[in-house]
Amino acid sequence: MLYKFKSKNTGDVIMLQPNGRRVLQIIGKDVPEDIETTGEKGIILPEQMPAAIAALEAAIAREEADQKAALAEALAHNEPAPHFESVSLRQRAQPFIEMLKRCQEDGSDVVWGV
Repeated sequence: MLYKFKSKNTGDVIMLQPNGRRVLQIIGKDVPEDIETTGEKGIILPEQMPAAIAALEAAIAREEADQKAALAEALAHNEPAPHFESVSLRQRAQPFIEMLKRCQEDGSDVVWGV
């Protein structure tokens, strides 16, 4: 299953279900467990976008700080470097953050599932 985020003034942003669900949870949207049967739909209004952008940027900063700390701890104990996902939250969320910023500027909504 895919999440397809759409707006009037930007190109679509498409994410696989686990990534889309994670992004939506970070910005505080309720996400049903089984999207295939619920046919989830949603909207992010322009007035919600600053908080959504801030939440995503904070989550990215936390992930990067946690990874840096884990790497430093492994090096301090002469252990092999920990393995992290090959695509970071920053890489996954950046197109969505850009979409939110552009939509906030022009006052358009972001929708999914419609």
